[in-house]
Amino acid sequence: MLQVALAQVRLNARRFIAVSLAVLIAVGFLTATLIINSSSKASLAQSVGESYRNADLVLARDMSDPDSEPLMSDDAALVSDTAGVAGTYAAQTGYVNFGAGKQRVFAELGNTSDYAQLFPVDVLEGTLPVSDNEVAVDRDTAERQDLARGSVLTVTNAFADPEVEQPTVQLTVTAVVAPSENPQVMGTPQLYSTTATAALFAEAEAGLSNIQVALADGADVEQVRTALEQKLEGHEGITVRTAQEETDAMVSAFTGGEDILTTILLAFAAVALLVCALVVSNTFSVLVAQRTRELALLRCIGAARSQIRRSVIVEALIVGGVASVAGVAAAIALVGGLIAYLQTLPDSGFATMAVSPLSVVAGLAAGILLTVLAALVPARAATAVAPLAALRPADDVRAGTRRGRARLGIGLVLLVVGAALLAVGAVRGNLLIALPGGMLSFVGVLMCATLFVPSLVRTVGRIAAPLGVPGKLAAVNAVRNPQRTSATSSALLIGVTLVTMMMTGAATVRTSLDDVLAAEYPVDVAVSGQDESVTAADAGAVREVEGVREAVLVPVSATAETENGDQFGVYALDPADAAKVLQDSSLALKDNTILVPQNTPEKTLTVKGATSSVELETVVSESSQMLPLITAQTAESIGGPAPAGDEQYPPMPQLWLSVEDGLNTSALMDLRTDVAEAAGVEDYEVSGSAIERGAFEQVINVLLMVVTGLLGVAVVIALVGVANTLSLSVLERTRESSLLRALGLTRNQLRGMLALEAVLIAGVAALMGTVLGSLYGWLGAESALGAFTSVTPSLPWLQLAAVLAVAVLAGLAASVLPARRAARLSPVAGLAAD
Repeated sequence: MLQVALAQVRLNARRFIAVSLAVLIAVGFLTATLIINSSSKASLAQSVGESYRNADLVLARDMSDPDSEPLMSDDAALVSDTAGVAGTYAAQTGYVNFGAGKQRVFAELGNTSDYAQLFPVDVLEGTLPVSDNEVAVDRDTAERQDLARGSVLTVTNAFADPEVEQPTVQLTVTAVVAPSENPQVMGTPQLYSTTATAALFAEAEAGLSNIQVALADGADVEQVRTALEQKLEGHEGITVRTAQEETDAMVSAFTGGEDILTTILLAFAAVALLVCALVVSNTFSVLVAQRTRELALLRCIGAARSQIRRSVIVEALIVGGVASVAGVAAAIALVGGLIAYLQTLPDSGFATMAVSPLSVVAGLAAGILLTVLAALVPARAATAVAPLAALRPADDVRAGTRRGRARLGIGLVLLVVGAALLAVGAVRGNLLIALPGGMLSFVGVLMCATLFVPSLVRTVGRIAAPLGVPGKLAAVNAVRNPQRTSATSSALLIGVTLVTMMMTGAATVRTSLDDVLAAEYPVDVAVSGQDESVTAADAGAVREVEGVREAVLVPVSATAETENGDQFGVYALDPADAAKVLQDSSLALKDNTILVPQNTPEKTLTVKGATSSVELETVVSESSQMLPLITAQTAESIGGPAPAGDEQYPPMPQLWLSVEDGLNTSALMDLRTDVAEAAGVEDYEVSGSAIERGAFEQVINVLLMVVTGLLGVAVVIALVGVANTLSLSVLERTRESSLLRALGLTRNQLRGMLALEAVLIAGVAALMGTVLGSLYGWLGAESALGAFTSVTPSLPWLQLAAVLAVAVLAGLAASVLPARRAARLSPVAGLAAD
């Protein structure tokens, strides 16, 4: 029977193209996910391990040990005196500021190594510092701050205690070095000076970052490691590892031993594999049904049931094997191209391609097993009918058969139980209850598909009746085989439901977050100069920024004191200006009151100025970010702000802004940058509900785009299934189509009939998926957010319409090749076909 199976694959190769494409896409997705996982770990190890790339051994403090002690300079001396050690690098880090005023820059200051071979930084220009008044800067910082060799930096301690006099050092730039690719410091300006200079700004109690060791020629790593551990035996929590071991430990600390991204991607790969299994099973069911007489003939001439069954399984094995190999190869090529592109980018040159054996084996195994398992039921069906009864087609699994009733009963139970759990989870705001409920109910829908999908297709098919004979025939043909129609629709239903669920969930979450943020923040945008005070001139400059409707300066004008003696700054604003920027129009700023944040317990507060004090009634806002606010007239009546005290972090004036309505995410992010530039502050000093909304929407939009793209793989596979089912159906109905042509049906009418069949199947699946997805998206958002805010359903009508339109158009496109093949066959040749 092996020869029979090989002959079938060879003779019917075109019939296996679509199913091979579905397997290829699913296997490629799974393999690419696993390769991305291994490559991301390798890339992370490459970037993290950069700091130890020249070391043979690394001594570091075990931060997971609460009793561990830092490495000190004395420890470095002990390491240097150990036999087999050629040199050491006692790495030390401090944090400094350079520049002045609003141009101040925070940077990390490290030390160079006396043993040059261990210093892990490449010099791009100049020479490394050799005296205490010299410094090297990384290339990115040099470009951003317009620094070059000979530039002078005034460096101060970034975490200085204001009560202790701190050193200020003038450092001359002598070298430009490559920026670090270590994710712990990437993006932070990096400076390097001598050990003595770095020690001035390092925290003495923190000790050394690590001690890197270079071994002498011929020294044994394990012997030196043992000697070092013995010398530091009384030192708690010190690890002695090779550079690779230290890198692996840091990577593990970064990931926490969990690969959340990989888990998420594997979940989407599982969806693609499930859809693929439906397509494969449906395809083999059609192929077996078409070959009923042929298989019966083989039975009549002596072939056993087991031989027929093995023949079908061998066909699946061959198709699955070839498609899986192609899918793995495609995944390797795709990820390889992506890594090659990333390596050309300045900030991701550490990207590393790593194809683990697991990714290849898992991809091949999943593709082959999926294809074989999906073909088991068709293979069993191939031997279910006696040879002499083979001319009569086997019953489908409908509600009227025993298997159909069992399937329907199980599906209804899952649907009812799942729907109940989903409803309870949504009402209680508990995602842990709603999630399994949604999964069970959706599985129930899929199992009951045979019950309602054909009826829906038949009902929708009535719309095509006015198109004449092609429309009526299309409606009848689409439900001629209910089992096949249901399986084809179910594959597309899965993808569309998940896509629309994410779209509706994202839209609902976005609306709910808008309400939450509007209550949390008193104004659209607030600007707080943490290092330098913002001024009225800054307010004028910000007011000119595109998208800003109004900007007002909110100065610190008094001090409030609670009953237990706590004091805090009070801000002042003219009531007319407050009305322009406050989001809550019900908050009225009056002379005898003080606006206070949410959860403020005091009914009254004593507000002190430079000349007098006043008792004011508190008006509690819904916002936890509300600044204590009084009217400008009240502040003036108590003499303005009291003289500045000796607080380390005194309250600073702010700018409050209202922005134009309708700004999208991109415009809000641009507005944040423009406002920061106009006010002379950093981006992180610009906050508010509009900015937070923009940040959240940016994350939601990116996630939605990624998720939709990933689920799009399942939709593409399902559409391949639609095209495949229609193509096989055309082959199955060759004589029927030719008879219709002989009776007067034109080529265009035949094409239109087949196009309508595809559109009916794809359209009904997309419509059902849109309704189900919208419902799941709303209930999912309710269960996730309902515990702490009211959730209002929000349907992204344009996006849902786009999904429906794309599915219908894709179904139409899927009919092009089968319809073309059917129309090209002459009626005479078709009637002669067997």
